[in-house]
Amino acid sequence: MATIERLQSDKARLEVKAQTLEREAKECRMRTDECQQQLRQCQSELNKQVKQSSSVIQEKVPFNDTSEYHLNKNYLQFSLWIQLKARDVAGQALSFIQDLIAALLNFHSYTEQRVHIYPRDSSIEPISPLNQKFSQYLHENAAYVRPLEDSFLQLHQSITEDTVTVLETVVKLKSFADNFCSYTHFLQKILPYHLEEECEASLCTAALTVKNQELQTDMKRVTSVFEKLQNYINLLALPSVQQDAMPLSSTSAVFTQLAACLHSLHDAIKEMSKHYNQKAGLEKELPTITQKLSTTTECLLGSLGSLTSSTGKIATFFSNNLDFFTSSGYSPRGSTVTLNPLQAETMLANKKKAAAYIHAIKKPRPQSVPHREALSNRRILTSSTESREGLTQQVQQSQEKIARLEQEKEHWLLEAQLGKVRLEKENQRIGDLEAQLAAALGGSPNSQPAATSTLAQSHEEVGDEESREQLIKTHYMTRVGELTTQLQISDSKSVHFHSECRALAKRLAIAEKSRETLSEEVKMANQNITRLQDELTTTKRSYEDQLSMMSDHLCSMNETLTKQREEIDTLKLGNKVQNLKQISIVPPTTLLFKLKLVLSGSIQALVGKCDIVKFLSVMR
Repeated sequence: MATIERLQSDKARLEVKAQTLEREAKECRMRTDECQQQLRQCQSELNKQVKQSSSVIQEKVPFNDTSEYHLNKNYLQFSLWIQLKARDVAGQALSFIQDLIAALLNFHSYTEQRVHIYPRDSSIEPISPLNQKFSQYLHENAAYVRPLEDSFLQLHQSITEDTVTVLETVVKLKSFADNFCSYTHFLQKILPYHLEEECEASLCTAALTVKNQELQTDMKRVTSVFEKLQNYINLLALPSVQQDAMPLSSTSAVFTQLAACLHSLHDAIKEMSKHYNQKAGLEKELPTITQKLSTTTECLLGSLGSLTSSTGKIATFFSNNLDFFTSSGYSPRGSTVTLNPLQAETMLANKKKAAAYIHAIKKPRPQSVPHREALSNRRILTSSTESREGLTQQVQQSQEKIARLEQEKEHWLLEAQLGKVRLEKENQRIGDLEAQLAAALGGSPNSQPAATSTLAQSHEEVGDEESREQLIKTHYMTRVGELTTQLQISDSKSVHFHSECRALAKRLAIAEKSRETLSEEVKMANQNITRLQDELTTTKRSYEDQLSMMSDHLCSMNETLTKQREEIDTLKLGNKVQNLKQISIVPPTTLLFKLKLVLSGSIQALVGKCDIVKFLSVMR
């Protein structure tokens, strides 16, 4: 009892610690929400800056050198949009395939559990050789299902912004096709064993036999659809192995048939899920159905629901992106010739040369983050990562300790129950001995009652052993059932949390990409603004030079006007001294009139230039 109390106090302390860790997890989620809100604000600000920069560029830089597409229609141009779209599509497909893989693993695992429970419980009696073979095959399902996820993950990682993504260059698609072929062979191998034993069981009613036959038909249909998918995926993987294996028109037809086949797979899985639900309803009406079988059947129905949902999402996703899959992509305009790997390599080489050239002529970039600030940020990031890892390790250690304490608690509880039973038996035996002693002291009993009491005592000891064994067996069977239910619930929760975390990680990656793209656009806009400011400064300087030249010209014109006035005064004085003959030859009135015309013209020109100077000074 002291040990039990100590364990209960340890359990209470661990529960308090677990609540503290949950509170810290909630705080971390709140900080994550705040970071997401800051990210949205940053995105909105960057969008505003991009709009402003775009308006400035449209107003101040009306220049476009890509309007004449007919001049370069035969060139193979690298398209960043195609690469980003291919990367995004591959990421979405990877998410859906991971959900499909999880659903297939659960379906095969729960089918294996059902084989061990029904129609014969393997804990009570051995199952038939047929179901043993079926269980052995089902136990190997992960060896065929997991490679599908791994190969498609490698395919997604091979599609980057610096590659050319077409069927001829996607080499990893062949590995995915081979793994898909292996899984199809696995389905063909387990097909004859499905529900074969249940149809022959004595407890199988006529209605259940009909439903089992329908489910066998559904499994055949699902296997057939997987074989069709295998053929289409092999056709799509063929161009990466054999050059000029399939023209562009045939590729479009294969993608179209693949989309239709995915819809057929969704319909087949949906029909099988409906029939299994009906079968589960009929089984619940049977009086011999155990709680273990009911729980396993519910888990199996849940996996079929997940399988139906994932196949429906894949079919819808493929249909929505069918135009992108069937587009010509990198093919030259006006041509139906597909792109070969050599052309793709040449295209990437030209892209690298162009990027190096642009980088060489680019102006110096603005200053980056200071070194001290970068070190501080790295230190903060490292400490945050270490603290998170430490908290995760503490949580794991706490969970392990809680599990160990739970086991010890169960052990001591069982010991307490056994001790209680032994105490009751011992009290009863002491009471019997006291009664026998009282009778012996009275002199009434003889040797026959003593023999009878000895035989009864031996029977009680055998009964104690049997009751103890039955109690232990009942206790462990109850605990096994509870742990099985907890394990199934934990599996479903872990799958849900895994999917949610993967979706959040994907959203974060998309947001990071968007932020990087917007940052690049803002940098380009700032560079354009700097260039426009340089042009404005140059124009202003040229206007100032013109103003200084006009001022110098005005000064020279003033000097010329002064000289002309002095000459007029000199001519007036000379006219008084000259004789009348000279005056008759050149009349002074005529000379003065000519001089007045010349001076008036010069004055008007100077006035016009003064007006121009005033106008330029006002503009300045």
